[in-house]
Amino acid sequence: MVGKSTASMIIRETCVAIWDALHAAVMAQPHKEQWKEIADVFQKTCQFPNCAGAIDGKHICIKKPVRSGSQYYNYKKYFSFVLFAMCDANYSFQYIDVGSFGSRSDSAVFAHSEFGKMVLDKALDLPDHTTLPGTTSPAMPFVFVADEAFTLGENLMRPYSSRGLSLARRVFNYRLTRARRVVECAFGILANKWRFLHTPIHLRRLPYRPLRQPASSIILCGQETAIISMIPSAIPCRVIVPVLCVATDKVQQCGSSLPHILCRHMGRYLGSWKPFKYA
Repeated sequence: MVGKSTASMIIRETCVAIWDALHAAVMAQPHKEQWKEIADVFQKTCQFPNCAGAIDGKHICIKKPVRSGSQYYNYKKYFSFVLFAMCDANYSFQYIDVGSFGSRSDSAVFAHSEFGKMVLDKALDLPDHTTLPGTTSPAMPFVFVADEAFTLGENLMRPYSSRGLSLARRVFNYRLTRARRVVECAFGILANKWRFLHTPIHLRRLPYRPLRQPASSIILCGQETAIISMIPSAIPCRVIVPVLCVATDKVQQCGSSLPHILCRHMGRYLGSWKPFKYA
C-alpha cells in the first residue's frame, strides 16, 4: 500500500514531468500567422475584428490554508486561488497562470502574470496593425477582449460602462461580450469535465509563503486544450450577424480611441438589431 503523502508527491512530480515534456506541443506561444488565424475565427463566429483572444480569471474553490489570513478570501465570500487564462474562439487555452491569491482582482492578476507583462512590453509577436474589414484606414492593433475588471490598453479591450449607452455602443458591447464569452465557456467545459473543480480543494501551504502553482490544474487545462483542438467542431456556435455599414473616419491611434473606432465600425448598420439570444 502507498501512503497518502507518498501518492500526492508522485502525482505532483508526474504532472510536472508531463507539463515539462508536452507544454511546447500543446500550449506553445502562437506566432504571427497563428494569431491571424485566431483573429479570423473570432471575426467569423463573433463578428469582432482583430481579436487575438479572450482573457478572464476563474476562482478555484479551496479550503482555507493554515495561517493564510484573508489572502485567499475572494469577493464571492469563499477561499480560492485564481486560474487566469487566455483562450481562442475554439475554446482552447493558449495561456494560463495558476496560483494567485483569491483576494486579488483579475486586473492585478493580469498585471503580475507573465502574459500581462508580455502584452504591456509588446513581446507577444502579434501581427502588425491592420485595417478593419471593409475599410482603408486607420490601421488597428490586434487586441485581447476582457470584462470591466480590466484596464483599457492598446492591446486590451473592455466594454463601455452600461450607463447611458447609445445604440452604437450597445452593439459594440454586444459584440465584445460575444467574443469574451468563449473564455467563460472554456472554464465551464473544464469544470464540468473535471467535476472535482466544483468542490473545495485541500491544499497545503507553508506559513507566509505564496501558493505553489498546482501542477494538476495546468495539466487539466493542457489536456482540455488538446482534446478540443482535435474536435473543434464538437461545440456548436450560433451566429446572428447584424448588417453593417463601414465607417472610415481617421482617428488618432491611442489606447483610449480604439473602442470609439471599433464602435463606429460596428455601430453604423442597416436593418434592425436585437440582443443575441441563446437557444
